[in-house]
Amino acid sequence: MAQKSFSLATRVKLSNGLSMPQIHLGVYLTSGNETVQAVKSALEAGYRAIDSAQMYHNEREVGRAIAAFLSSEADTSGLTREDVHFTTKLASNTSYNATRQSIKKSLYACGLGYIDLFLLHSPYGGKKARLECWKAVEDAIDDGEIRSGGVSNYGVKHLQELINSEPRIMPTVNQIEVHPFNTRTDITHFCAQNGIIVEAYAPLTRALRMKHPKIVSLSKKYNCTPAQLLVRWSLQHGYVPLPKSVKRQRIIENADIDGFEIDEEDMKALDNLDENLVTDWDPTDCP
Repeated sequence: MAQKSFSLATRVKLSNGLSMPQIHLGVYLTSGNETVQAVKSALEAGYRAIDSAQMYHNEREVGRAIAAFLSSEADTSGLTREDVHFTTKLASNTSYNATRQSIKKSLYACGLGYIDLFLLHSPYGGKKARLECWKAVEDAIDDGEIRSGGVSNYGVKHLQELINSEPRIMPTVNQIEVHPFNTRTDITHFCAQNGIIVEAYAPLTRALRMKHPKIVSLSKKYNCTPAQLLVRWSLQHGYVPLPKSVKRQRIIENADIDGFEIDEEDMKALDNLDENLVTDWDPTDCP
């Protein structure tokens, strides 16, 4: 039976036995004080997971905002570092040694003591580099620098390649662009079959389809915003959406998704909107 109730407290179980919040704040294309304020607003609103990356150049700001929140009066629940989930990603796949050093730099930049989830940001670089970099992630997990490892923008062939290499540690997550206009069912089905959680980036289609007739009509039907509809669609599929906003009210609003449930017929109608819409990049077919 599919889960019906979702909130910022909802967590998903990873294949390594750990768990993480099912809704994360994305901080792509934010910088400086804008990042700090967005993370602060999210944590005060009840978000417990932030998704960053080396390529975003804001790991330091995210870490600073998390630490400041945890030591402030705004932390009314007495949360600790263990209660906030921090994700970052490797900028480029080059070699084992470069990746180990890169992980240490991210660790130093965020200042949080460890990284909850570290992803290979893309499959670029070729098979040798991909497998070497994964080995570096495994060793960083063994050394306590990372709690969980995963990948991002991996197509089925890249995931199969990693599985075929018989890694000591399996990837817990594959973060890809997923929304009703780009459902990526080939990848999502493969992930489900192999115990890999799908994290959905750009779950709001970067606002490119908010005025689509079906989105507008279903938003009216369920008395919700288009963004809430899209986040709820993602959750009902079992994905981990990463809605991004820098506006406090939108950050709060995007996660207010427990007042309605999309029925099966409407979920199918949303699934049928697939048009392979890529809002940024798509490395899932790279060699």
